[in-house]
Amino acid sequence: MSGPPAVELRAVRKRYGRVEALRGVDLTIQRGEVVALLGPNGAGKTTSIGLMLGLARPTSGTARVLGQDPASLAARSRSGAMLQDTGLPDQLTPAELVRLFRSYYPTPLPAERVLEAAGLQASARKRYGDLSGGQRQRVAFALAICGDPDLLFLDEPTVGLDVEGRRLFLAWMADWARSGRTIVLTTHHLEEADQLARRIVVLDRGAVLADESPDALRARVPGKRVRLRLEGPLAPDALADLPVSGVRCEADDLHLLTADPAAVLRALFARRVAIGDVEVAGADLEEAFVQITGRS
Repeated sequence: MSGPPAVELRAVRKRYGRVEALRGVDLTIQRGEVVALLGPNGAGKTTSIGLMLGLARPTSGTARVLGQDPASLAARSRSGAMLQDTGLPDQLTPAELVRLFRSYYPTPLPAERVLEAAGLQASARKRYGDLSGGQRQRVAFALAICGDPDLLFLDEPTVGLDVEGRRLFLAWMADWARSGRTIVLTTHHLEEADQLARRIVVLDRGAVLADESPDALRARVPGKRVRLRLEGPLAPDALADLPVSGVRCEADDLHLLTADPAAVLRALFARRVAIGDVEVAGADLEEAFVQITGRS
């Protein structure tokens, strides 16, 4: 697409007292890209989104959105944001909030389309203060998209959503991405980043550690991921001396990271570990994330 990039951060530093939240971040997001910002708590994700939205100013460096100052009316009228803290009035209904927020934009989406996209038809006339946490999250999503923005910021968008709400959100985001809009999201759900984003930026301690496609990030991890469905208890020494670089247990599933899956399986069968199902695949985003940041 022609025109300046959707987002530009150049040598951006942001300090809060003695804490340096961002340390010389350079980031360019072209129009039409779907980019996920990943990182542990305190990595600088929310600070980065705040600078892109004009809610804060860099201590040094420059931030531009659609070629404009992020705090300018020109940039804000073409952007939408779904933040973790909305501070919406309890007395208004979702329908009233959507109508109010639509009035801020030059070419908003129809109110009924917004409510439908967010799955709010049944609760459109309930007071915001009476809504559940998941319904409030749907309202935040509705307000983010009601201006039909070219650039959409989503900060942990599925926190608190039920299964149906999460499904609706992911479907809408996939459609939005196909329409050529720009999406910048932060999430702790790596499967969401893998499903939606074509590019992933990993932040930690205020610096960019990686900026690649999901496939390229996974390729950083040597070896394979072996998932075992256990049909009995695991002996304390069952995994002793195995050629594995990572071990994770989830209920009856045992996840192993290894460069030699065949040797691991032979050893486990020889030790009579009760295994009902086996899956061998390349490393997933979680293993890549842990390797890059050194943190789970």
